[in-house]
Amino acid sequence: KRRLSNSEEFEIMKLVLDKFLWLGTGLLGFGVYQSLAVDIQDGLWYLLAGALVMVLFAWFVISEFERIR
Repeated sequence: KRRLSNSEEFEIMKLVLDKFLWLGTGLLGFGVYQSLAVDIQDGLWYLLAGALVMVLFAWFVISEFERIR
């Protein structure tokens, strides 16, 4: 089996984390739109989902930095 170098591993991690960030931002934006345009209750669920994705993103980044240290 071939091992990845540190730079290759970092590039793959950036791609994965970028998707989490876009998903969380998209959910938050759609939640704000739903809250303003349709109903606050409908938008609140999207806002909560976006916040959960962002918290997962932050936890993952912190745990990776701790692992590297």
